[in-house]
Amino acid sequence: MCYKYYCQLEKGTHPHKNKTLELIDELPLLPVKDTIIEIVEAYVKNHVMPKDPQGDALHLALASFYNCHFLLTWNCRHLANANKFEHIRYMNTVLGLYSPILTTPFELL
Repeated sequence: MCYKYYCQLEKGTHPHKNKTLELIDELPLLPVKDTIIEIVEAYVKNHVMPKDPQGDALHLALASFYNCHFLLTWNCRHLANANKFEHIRYMNTVLGLYSPILTTPFELL
């Protein structure tokens, strides 16, 4: 099965594409349950995340639903953005969800 984000990496032309694909090949995928789709819809409806083809709302919903401690991202527009943190935390509290730490790989290291 071709998952959206794996397929995006396959289309890339970056110099280490094959090594990157090998790294993620063995990673388990979190199932996208109906509840997660409802969380995505709540994020979009409440303007926490845009309805976009890149899946920012889905990334956040998965990390929140599965209680991931960190959501590591280079997306500083919608996710690792200090101006969004409080809105995300508020919505996750309303939805009864965990709020992961949203950070870039650079900040984590």
